[in-house]
Amino acid sequence: MDINTKALKKNAFRVTKERNKTALRVRVPGGHLPSKVLPVIYEIAEKYGNGNVHVTIRQGFEIPGIDFDKMDEVNKLIQPVIDELQINQNDKEKGYSAAGTRNVSACVGNKVCPFANYDTSKFAAKIEKAIFPNDYHVKIALTGCPNDCIKARMQDFGIMGMTMPQYDAHRCISCGRCVTNCKKRVTGALKLENFKVERDHEKCLGCGECVVKCPNNAWTRSDEKYYKLAIMGRTGKKNPRLAEDFIKWVDEESIIKIILNTYDYINEYIDKDAPEGKEHIGYIVDRTGYEEFKKWALKDVKLPEIAEVADNIYWSGIKYAK
Repeated sequence: MDINTKALKKNAFRVTKERNKTALRVRVPGGHLPSKVLPVIYEIAEKYGNGNVHVTIRQGFEIPGIDFDKMDEVNKLIQPVIDELQINQNDKEKGYSAAGTRNVSACVGNKVCPFANYDTSKFAAKIEKAIFPNDYHVKIALTGCPNDCIKARMQDFGIMGMTMPQYDAHRCISCGRCVTNCKKRVTGALKLENFKVERDHEKCLGCGECVVKCPNNAWTRSDEKYYKLAIMGRTGKKNPRLAEDFIKWVDEESIIKIILNTYDYINEYIDKDAPEGKEHIGYIVDRTGYEEFKKWALKDVKLPEIAEVADNIYWSGIKYAK
């Protein structure tokens, strides 16, 4: 059978080891999936696949065992899922329009978790609308707080929720629970002075644990939503490493603009001779330098006054190649 594997992969189907078989990759931005679409995934797996569904580490689904000549039928069947999740398409009933930018993953967020500082799935869906479809291989993950349950520091862009904790001294009963917790579990940004709590902004991670620990609501989260944007973490064979902090106290719109600017940067500098036309963004940054990336990423971005941009970043990690 004559199969254009490049077109197949661009349409979000995977080349598999099984001859004349493929697997459909289903996007679930932010990891949030209404249960009413699960019967569609079940039907495709049972009727066209091998009866199995793989839940990926990026919170999407892969349905293996699909015949190549059934891809058009499967694309039509998956349309209700695409519609429900409001994923951008070039053509209706033609499936996913790209497979480059990976599924935007997210922790459960503040709808469930008391530690999370924002609605991760909602922000993930907003990012999805801005960036997809796109053929470049970019990984984005969102986590509600520095606990980083989604492993955002292993991504090209890791978005961590922050809050500017608000302190009402009149409600404080000087119990010291917030101070003790911050000292033992966070950075020691809080201390008791004259029976009231003082906060060191330079040490503060904006994690919001003081809000969770306070028994009298003396600490509350700020109305403004802030984030820490960590960049260029990666796994892989050559030089796996964790992402480093790029900007602290940044806002949503700036993050989206930075990501979109980064696609322009990739288009300018990607190695056109890289295998399969792919070069992960972190290696492009390694090659061109942080300052050049920063220039492109911050083009026309209006950061909040309190935002802190890293002067320079030095990534380490395991190096298997010189």
